[in-house]
Amino acid sequence: MTGRKRILIIDDHDIFRASLRQIVSKMAEFEVAGEAADARRGEEEARRLKPELAVIDLSLPDRSGIQLTRILKAALPETRIVIVSMHSKIDYILGALRAGAEGYLIKESVSRCLRDALDAALRGEHYLDAALSPEIAVRLLDTAEMLDMSDATYGNLTTREQEILRCLAHGDSVKDIAERLCISAKTVTNHRANILSKLDLHSTADLVRYAAKLGLLEK
Repeated sequence: MTGRKRILIIDDHDIFRASLRQIVSKMAEFEVAGEAADARRGEEEARRLKPELAVIDLSLPDRSGIQLTRILKAALPETRIVIVSMHSKIDYILGALRAGAEGYLIKESVSRCLRDALDAALRGEHYLDAALSPEIAVRLLDTAEMLDMSDATYGNLTTREQEILRCLAHGDSVKDIAERLCISAKTVTNHRANILSKLDLHSTADLVRYAAKLGLLEK
């Protein structure tokens, strides 16, 4: 066991955590040191274990994996983080990289790519899912290098606020957003106000410029 790199798994799906354990058990150089099913417990376990690596689900029940990544990177900068997700949208991947994650994997690729992602993370390199086209991967990594990786404001938004920010930045009206998300226009307006406050912005035009800076308008 000596010399093995310890991994903390944070994912709310029991079956997926079991799958990750099985994959890691076949890697002589790694071991699963702990598990958690939500961000709160994950943060507690990370602070207790101080693992070399953490594999974190993007969508946790109490906080996004991106938000948790920011917290862990501030508290445990030596812990390398690989985000796993069902989503392959550019803004999610950029959000993970900007939060400080070293890797981003689509869940269906984990069995094939996890070892490569872990190895790259330990070297301090970025690793993107092999399922992404090379052109997208290059653009993501190039964009990540240009962005201010220490800017935590986007990760402080809730998942719903991030969704509404993207809609507003693309020019969707409050009414259209409300109909698409099956919520009231008043709720959308309240979210918009919260987004502006959290980002210290003052208008929709400011939101568009902010989104462009983060690469959220890339398709």
